[in-house]
Amino acid sequence: MSKDPSLSQSGESDDAAPSTWAVLASALNRPYPITASMVAFVALVPLYIFIPELRPQGSAHALDTFADRWFPLQPTWSIVYGALYLFLILLPVLLIRDLEHVRRTVRAYLAVWLTAYGFFVFYPTIAPRPLISGAHSFGAWGLSLLYSADTPYNCFPSLHVAHSFVSALTCGRLHRGVGRFALLAAFLVGLSTLFTKQHYILDVLAGVVLAALAYGLFLRTYRPDDRAVRDAETAPLLTVFLLGMLALATGCSWLLYLWAVA
Repeated sequence: MSKDPSLSQSGESDDAAPSTWAVLASALNRPYPITASMVAFVALVPLYIFIPELRPQGSAHALDTFADRWFPLQPTWSIVYGALYLFLILLPVLLIRDLEHVRRTVRAYLAVWLTAYGFFVFYPTIAPRPLISGAHSFGAWGLSLLYSADTPYNCFPSLHVAHSFVSALTCGRLHRGVGRFALLAAFLVGLSTLFTKQHYILDVLAGVVLAALAYGLFLRTYRPDDRAVRDAETAPLLTVFLLGMLALATGCSWLLYLWAVA
């Protein structure tokens, strides 16, 4: 009797399930579609730095409310702010490869950023920048870097919050579980902007509303095709991988902090 060609010398099937690392490597090596709207979006992002220069001197509004006093400055939240916002920037890049889904996601981002830019120019706002307590802690060190890198303007609506929620909502169109986790991360980003005094409550709420409108216009009607369904199978693994990389990056930042204060 001839030997079954589907069996290897070890007696295992050639169709045996690939290892986790093989699945991860295959998912990371998938080609990523580049669209015209994506190029436009990437070109648009750096303008964020220069918009405050367009405002008339002394024209910035402070949208302080009594509820903002419920969120005192807590520098440790700068770690949450930095790590989870970066997580929500990168997560859609890793997960979403279907061309139609990519197009819709980038259009949602474009709508959010362009609308926010309009407010930044015609209704400039300013964030509170209190003195940082606990200056020798990791969180205070991170908050000092955040304050130095990000101007106190461009506050209403919160672009950080709006972008985070669009990322979470679009990932939810691919994988419901990952989307729920990403929504939790987006909520924590919004909370961190209050505890780091990067934004007022009205800024955060406006960011959430802006993201919801963009989702309704561009993403709500999207239905994954067969390719996207296959991509959804690797979404949890890629999410865990990204979290691991960000944990490693946070650890490296902590070592850098120890070196800087030594």
